[in-house]
Amino acid sequence: MPRISEELRAQRRRHVLTSAWTCFARNGFHATSMDQIVAATGLSTSAVYRYFASKDELIDATADEALALISGLFVELLAAEPTPTPDQTVTALVAVLHRRGAQEDYDLSQLAMQAWTEALRRPHLRDLVRDYYRATQANFAELARRWRADGHIAATADTDAVATLLTTLLPGLIVVEHLGDGTSAAQMIAGINGLTGTR
Repeated sequence: MPRISEELRAQRRRHVLTSAWTCFARNGFHATSMDQIVAATGLSTSAVYRYFASKDELIDATADEALALISGLFVELLAAEPTPTPDQTVTALVAVLHRRGAQEDYDLSQLAMQAWTEALRRPHLRDLVRDYYRATQANFAELARRWRADGHIAATADTDAVATLLTTLLPGLIVVEHLGDGTSAAQMIAGINGLTGTR
């Protein structure tokens, strides 16, 4: 039997992963069994285990991708010329979450919430989450330095403190999206401006 190509292998692995996301989104990590995931893929049990040896491996891969939800956006924001303003950045963050929420079968931002709780009991995931939020804070700090240089925030602003505030707001934004009534970029911007006394 001919060996499958690397491209097909990657496609099948992705199919297993997204099938697991659908199950995790519906029932949570712990209430989902490997048998349910196998059934959702439509593949044989041996085929699924060829890509992921256990449910924990699937959870790890899910957490890795869910936590990196915003990473691609930071690449775009930091590469943009001119640097997006604070208002434009908040608008972009909210838009990413809304786009993810439009996914029919799963929402990676909802799975990120599950990953946070899983990280409380698994040191490997706790380290992953910590590293992700450190990277997020570093990206916000770089944006804040550019905002200060461009006059978008006060010349005396502590850019690390600005980064801490925005990094802390991110999980809350996700929680409100899924467990509250949601929010809009305009509401977020108005709230931040109210705190800073601008506009």
